[in-house]
Amino acid sequence: MKKKNPFARLDRFFSIIEKTGLALTYGDVRLRTGYSETDPKDADISTHFSRNVPLKCPLVSAAMDTVTEAPMAIAMAMFGGLGIIHKALTAEEQASQVRRVKLHLNCLIEHPICVREDETIGEILARRQEKGHDFHSFPVLSTTGKIVGLLTRNDFDVCNSPKATAAQAMTPFEELVVAREETSVENAYEILRSNHKKILPLMNESRELTGMFVFSDLKRIMSGMLSQYNVDADGHLRVGAAIDVGPSELLRAEMLLQAGCDVIVVDKAHGDMRPVKDMLQDLKALKRKYPGRDVVAGNISEPESAVHLAKWGVDGIKIGQGPGSICTTRDVAGVGCPQVTAGFNCAKAVRGMGIPICLDGGITKSGDIPIALGIGASSVMMGLMLAGTDESPGEIKETKKGRVKVYRGMGSLPAMKESWAARARYRQGDTPKDKLVSEGVESVVPYKGAVIKILEKMAGGLRAGLGYVGASSILELQEKADLHWLSAAGQAESHPHDVSVTDETQ
Repeated sequence: MKKKNPFARLDRFFSIIEKTGLALTYGDVRLRTGYSETDPKDADISTHFSRNVPLKCPLVSAAMDTVTEAPMAIAMAMFGGLGIIHKALTAEEQASQVRRVKLHLNCLIEHPICVREDETIGEILARRQEKGHDFHSFPVLSTTGKIVGLLTRNDFDVCNSPKATAAQAMTPFEELVVAREETSVENAYEILRSNHKKILPLMNESRELTGMFVFSDLKRIMSGMLSQYNVDADGHLRVGAAIDVGPSELLRAEMLLQAGCDVIVVDKAHGDMRPVKDMLQDLKALKRKYPGRDVVAGNISEPESAVHLAKWGVDGIKIGQGPGSICTTRDVAGVGCPQVTAGFNCAKAVRGMGIPICLDGGITKSGDIPIALGIGASSVMMGLMLAGTDESPGEIKETKKGRVKVYRGMGSLPAMKESWAARARYRQGDTPKDKLVSEGVESVVPYKGAVIKILEKMAGGLRAGLGYVGASSILELQEKADLHWLSAAGQAESHPHDVSVTDETQ
């Protein structure tokens, strides 16, 4: 018996659209509703960004210099999603951002950042600020590598001289509670709780430091809070980072992987070209060295390009050429496919290959997300929706129209002038700054406060969509999804109309 095609409805819909020569985006379509026994709050919205990088929520933050650095990546992972650190940084700076995410929440810190007993408090605080560490606890090592004490926030607070050495300010080894390196999470939690301590250094028989537990992190794990987070097998928050192509970027990739990066994203405005192919070949050796880490590549918008990337060995594909609110690629270069058609065609081209698809750009409402996932995507990448939040890079500016933050495309002229990575993304790495052809704009967006508010609305809209379709999971959504193609009047009817809106939702 011939196996039933679970995508038959969508295949039929898009075959009709293809005959018209049209390509569709989010505002052109709506999902058909159906019989439902799904309570939205119980819907399973877990998925994958790439083969080995799962998501508990299919939301990913864009690798843009006004969207994702460590604070955004931390917030995304703690919501169950993923942040992709932008590449408009030096390799060292980008790796440092990755480390900040990986160190933010640890059930076991395998390689604690230590200080020497002869370093001064002033030197340690200066390095802490330079590296962007958001913690105050440092094991203190002797010149022979033995643990001799621990510097905590309290030790820093009561030290009255920056010239004092770590040995003078620390809590000495004799006053510490320590444990053997094989101590389990459960035992570590009980040791710290019963001794009223916050840090548990682990050591071997030679008194060499082999790891460290932090009570606040253990408490999250034991209370079940960790189940909400997107963490790796060792309890570290997951994070991705973007790179370009070429030998120097291969070195960047290794530095990022050494810092703990879970997924490398080869990020080009056009991902179907020889330099990307060569880069993916070069990255294969690194993947063997760091098993379980993934490589995602993009951006593309045509099914043939998806097949190429699949053959080149990617673990995930990023779709989107021109859908972003600050992107002008379609106007400047005259290329690109509207996002719904691009997403469906590319997802169809790699069906059965186990390669997750991420639709990057064009999300302006929560209702766009169930449409994106329904047509075959596994996740969506957002820039505009997350820009202007507390966690996005940049300062809040006071204007006549209220508080705003800068949001710009990586192809905008200011971004390209400031960053080689932005120029290289659009294949203008060697172009003089006065001859650059921009493919994006710089703008401002209203200040939105904490990003958690936005994420909750996006996830809530997705869950509502699953409920209307009658799907209890993203996989079932894709099996049941069918679309209405809207007329201009239908599009207008889909939005608030014939009223004066007094309370506009996100």
